[in-house]
Amino acid sequence: MPPKPKPDTSPAPRLSELAYERILEGLFARRVQVGAFLSQGELSALVDVPIAPLRDALRMLEAEGVLTIHPRSGIQFVRPGLELTHATYQFRSIIERAAVRVFAETADESLLETLTTRHTALIAQIEAHGVTPDDLTEVDAVEQLMHASVIGIMQNPLIDISYRRMMNYLRLLRLDRKFTAPIILRTLREHIEILSACTRRDADAAEAALQAHLHAAIQRNIGFM
Repeated sequence: MPPKPKPDTSPAPRLSELAYERILEGLFARRVQVGAFLSQGELSALVDVPIAPLRDALRMLEAEGVLTIHPRSGIQFVRPGLELTHATYQFRSIIERAAVRVFAETADESLLETLTTRHTALIAQIEAHGVTPDDLTEVDAVEQLMHASVIGIMQNPLIDISYRRMMNYLRLLRLDRKFTAPIILRTLREHIEILSACTRRDADAAEAALQAHLHAAIQRNIGFM
């Protein structure tokens, strides 16, 4: 008889963690509107998590600046503005400029090649056929892989946690943006400049290319380009 499969002994996520993830998913999927004001009961029903663990998640999200808890009144979700946009990109600049120098000098060549190949293929696809839903999925995937790889090179759990929280802000900032082929191509080509400098092991050029990319990104987020 074939051996019985071993039971899954990995710990189940705590309900408060599940509530945290579901609230963010609700925001990113627009089931919860940016700027919305909801009662705890309404939010509990929306994310299908009991009130007690929901409160723990709400306290975490309030500490991260995603929402404000109004006692005996309800929960108001933040509507990203210019101040949050500047704060988010200031944080990114401080962390990523230091990280990309290390990345340029130590990143595995296979990772650099993979990132470059995926970017190049995506650019060619969009140039030839325009932007499809599948392209948008790949754009999001390469964006996350690119910046997560740069940050991950530091091997610093405190930076990792802070950066993941910052990425939640970034996703909120992008909810109302329209992504067109020229905007996406500009972003991907900026990534290529960073990767090219890293492939040459030129930390100065990599930092300069990253800074130019972040400067252009904040302009795009506030609608200037």
